[in-house]
Amino acid sequence: MDRDEIRDRLHAKIRELLARNAKVAGDLRRERQPLGADWDDNAILLENDEVLEALDTDGRAHVTQLRAALARLDAGTYGRCARCDDDIGSARLAAMPEVTTCIDCARAAESHRG
Repeated sequence: MDRDEIRDRLHAKIRELLARNAKVAGDLRRERQPLGADWDDNAILLENDEVLEALDTDGRAHVTQLRAALARLDAGTYGRCARCDDDIGSARLAAMPEVTTCIDCARAAESHRG
């Protein structure tokens, strides 16, 4: 995959996440399902807010990671492992274009955490 294709893919993923976060924000503002008079129904909706807030936080973090990947692409370091400087496998980048480490370094970091 060439740089333009990678850039387009990263931008498309960012747009997708921003659209999802906009829907989540709308749900948190009760744009589609306002609170009603039924306390039980309201309690369920308010409990779901925690999930929506987690989705929003996760989406924002993912957008930040994707924008950092765009910066690495511009800097010429995209696809290089931040730990060992080896190439990050194309399959890994296709699955997770925001990653900064190769699979070996990711496994090593995981084994040190676990």
